[in-house]
Formats: sequence, C-alpha cells, structure tokens
Amino acid sequence: MQAETVALTQEKETLLITLWAKAGESLLPDSLLKDRFAAEAAASIDYDFARLKVDRDLMVGLAMRAHALDGWTREFLAGSRDALVLHLGCGLDSRVFRIDPPAGIDWYDVDYPEVIALRQKLYPPRTNYHLIGSSVTEPGWLDAVPLDRPAMIVAEGLLPYLPEEEVPLLLERLVRHCRSGEIVFDAYSPLGLKLIALQPSIKATGAVLHWSLGDPSELERQVPGLELVTELTAYDPDGYDPAQIARMSWPARFAMQFFSLIPPLSRIGLLLRYRF
Repeated sequence: MQAETVALTQEKETLLITLWAKAGESLLPDSLLKDRFAAEAAASIDYDFARLKVDRDLMVGLAMRAHALDGWTREFLAGSRDALVLHLGCGLDSRVFRIDPPAGIDWYDVDYPEVIALRQKLYPPRTNYHLIGSSVTEPGWLDAVPLDRPAMIVAEGLLPYLPEEEVPLLLERLVRHCRSGEIVFDAYSPLGLKLIALQPSIKATGAVLHWSLGDPSELERQVPGLELVTELTAYDPDGYDPAQIARMSWPARFAMQFFSLIPPLSRIGLLLRYRF
C-alpha cells in the first residue's frame, strides 16, 4: 500500500504530534492506550515524524490525557444509550475506534475538510459514524447534528489554538443546539499557554496558541447553562494513576512533584468536564 503524503502546516500539523505520541505509546510493552489504530495510521503516512521531537514522556503524558477523556466519554455513554458524540477537531485521533460505542450511538468527527479527507483514507467506515469537513468555528456544520438527543462533546488539543473570542461563542452555540450533555476538553492558564508554546514539538510546527483559561468558573459566566463538574490539574499526583506517572523519566516525575507544590504552576494545565 502506498503511503499517504501529508502536507499540513501550523495548527493543522499539530494533529501529527498527538497521532505519533499515541501510536508510539501504544507500541510500548506497558501501553495504557493500546491504540493499534493510531499505530497503523501513523505507519501509513509519509511524513518525517522525527522532526516533531516526541519523546517517551510526551507519549505517556498525551496517552494519560486521552485515557481520561476516553473514560469520561464512556461514563456518559453508559448512562445515555440514545446519545451522540461530537468529537471536535478530531484530527487523526482514533477515539471512536478505541471507545467502540454501542449500537444506537451516533458519532460525529469534525475537522477541516483536508483532515477529514485524510481520515477517510486511513480509517475504515463504521455504522453510525459521520464525518463533517468544516472548521469548528463555522456555525453551519451543526445543521447536520440532531437537536433532540443528549450529546457528549470532546475537544482534545483544540480550544487553545482557536482565536480567544471564538471559544465562548463555539461553546454557546453547542449548548444552544444540543438538548443536554457534557463538554470535556483540555485548557491552559495564561502561564501554561506560554510554556506549551515553548515545547519543541509545538515549535516544530510553527503553531500559535491563543486561548487560555485562568479560572474554569469563568466559562460558567461566559456561557449560560454550563456547569463545571470535574477539574483535573496536570500536576496533581492524586489525579492520575501513580503507575502511569511512574512510567515517565525521573526529571519529568520530579517536575510534576515540584509543580504540584506551587499553586500558579500546579494549575497551568487542566482537564475540564462541564455539564449543560
């Protein structure tokens, strides 16, 4: 099979960071994700992944983030058998295959048209699985999504790249459109956003981050109907399985412990779960 050539830049190119990290983590003997779909997709792409400088610590960290979001999604679907899932800025993530939702669940992957076209070449079709090629900030794509069903909305590695003013507008549109549900995503404080921008992987793509969130309750004020349910900090050693943290290098473990002791640093990265 001929490898698929990828020509993505800046923010769109960052999807290759998460794909390569999850693919690499899934090939480790102690893998958390065991994501063979990501590994197969990465192997099918003609791209110099080495330029992204993805190391084992980043692989493990992104796998932990994905595993937490997967877990919240599974919990929601277990209690809502007629639900739908909106996976915003899906990139080349294989979440729909990892979770393998039961019959009756409609799943929508949303991303730029060129990303969706690449997904169609790399991943197989499945029942009740829908692909929408659009920027998430364009309101028209929501017309393809039913109004009358509870929705689980997942946005991993997306919102920080959107223009600052677009994030509350997007969330407000989603809350107005969907009957009820949850929204889960990662966010960074203003300091965290600056530190993330210095990561070698991000710098390699030339991507620019815009949106930060200093206080999760701020979104409750900006978007009527949102209610914060869970706030998981990136450097809270009690928030993740210690066995997973132990997989990281000793400098990474030391940094996590150090950052957890200093409030401004402990909250630079967040995983957030809201209901509406």
